[in-house]
Amino acid sequence: MSEKEKTINVKHVDVEAPEIKKKNLWFYPLGTVGRDMIYTMFTSFIFLYVLYTKELTDAQVVAITMIMVAARIFDAFNDPIMGNIIERTRTKWGKFKPWLVAGSLSTSIVVYLAFNTKFTGWAFVVFFGIIYFMYSITYTMNDISYWGMVPAVSRTSDSRNQFTARATLFAGIGGTLAGLLIPMFTAGALQIGGNSSTAYGIIALAVAILSPLFVTFTLFGVKENRDDMEKPADKVSFKLIADTIFGNDQLRWMVLIYLLHQIANNLIIGGIGANYVYFRYGYEGGLYSLFSTIGMAATAFLMIFYPAISRKLSRKTFLKILLYVAIAGCVLMLVSGLVMPAAMPAFWTLTIGYMLLAFGLYGYHLVLMISIFNTVEYNELQKGSRREGIITSIRPFITKLGCALVVVITSLCYLLFRVTDFTNKIANLEQAANQNLITTEMKNAQIAQVIQNVGKGQSIGMLLFMVIVPFVLLLTSYLLYKRFYKLDEEKYAQIVSELESRR
Repeated sequence: MSEKEKTINVKHVDVEAPEIKKKNLWFYPLGTVGRDMIYTMFTSFIFLYVLYTKELTDAQVVAITMIMVAARIFDAFNDPIMGNIIERTRTKWGKFKPWLVAGSLSTSIVVYLAFNTKFTGWAFVVFFGIIYFMYSITYTMNDISYWGMVPAVSRTSDSRNQFTARATLFAGIGGTLAGLLIPMFTAGALQIGGNSSTAYGIIALAVAILSPLFVTFTLFGVKENRDDMEKPADKVSFKLIADTIFGNDQLRWMVLIYLLHQIANNLIIGGIGANYVYFRYGYEGGLYSLFSTIGMAATAFLMIFYPAISRKLSRKTFLKILLYVAIAGCVLMLVSGLVMPAAMPAFWTLTIGYMLLAFGLYGYHLVLMISIFNTVEYNELQKGSRREGIITSIRPFITKLGCALVVVITSLCYLLFRVTDFTNKIANLEQAANQNLITTEMKNAQIAQVIQNVGKGQSIGMLLFMVIVPFVLLLTSYLLYKRFYKLDEEKYAQIVSELESRR
């Protein structure tokens, strides 16, 4: 051991001690409220910001799509390497918290700049490319260091269920707040500043301030187990990363299963849902806020009660129930658009359907996250090394790769159904209002006329994209999980017991 390693103050903390666990169960999840607000703003609204503030040619839409995909391919290398770097970090503050600080502050700066630019045309496309790659780097530091702490603050199956469920609940609170407020204040009667450019810029500033403030709860309130820091860390290498991923058969399957689920989980909130609501029911952000917020409301129940549910039902049984709930939601959404006229009863049917679909999707999200975390102990049993940083880095990488594929599917939908023909006209009106060339009232009246020209076939096409595609992917992920994932509750308990006997 080097002299530097000898000077590291490794804290031996019993994270399962009642007083420490109770404190961690509050301060750890509180840290993600602001993180998920900024995540939701960038991933769910950056494309809407572009569509409704910039006039784009088809070529520029394709270029922006390629940038997003290229950034996620870059993350294929960036995320595991970042996880490996975190794994090697040895400081008196631990290995996670220094990166959490750096990632949180830098992400806030990048997101503020992304939504406060005057560039247009191809100059904007170049700027977008730079800022999108910067976001990939900064949020990777932020996300991997945060979620990488889960195995370090929970060492039993029940405890891990509690931490994951509560952190996911608080993440949902942050994401839901962003999903409620951003459309409400960027389109329609409550739009800040009278135009979308000003509105997005102000909201980005607020979120950029809130995100690092919430992270301080985790930084100063959480105590994690640092026993593994006594061991010299493995060197950063692609061979080690590849060995961790491909040498762990359970992690290998989870990569594919989680990727399919992430595409299904993010397709509606990735832009298609907002445009569908705007085009069918009117350009009013409050309606989309209702759609997305009520849609996510049922997931709060799930996140609160999942630890209790997990004691009664096995994960695979629970997934089967969630699949049936999602099917019911898909049927209601299709009925609202294919059978009912475009009025408020149809809107509420659509919203309730989305609530059921979201309940199923987010239940899967919770179970699959825990399933990935549980491969840490499986790796320790098989290879003698936990490799928490590398394994937990796979989850955010897959999430971002899934979001990139969502962008491809969304862009395909936009181009196929000529969505940009209408968003370009709306963007021109928003810019005219921003430059005080027309009043807000004139702008809203002309936008209403634009929306009236959306064809029924275009609206139905968007509905089918955002219902059928997620369901097919959800069903596929369920079948793969049922067939290939072996670390059920009984098997995981055996692994933990075996590891304890070795220690």
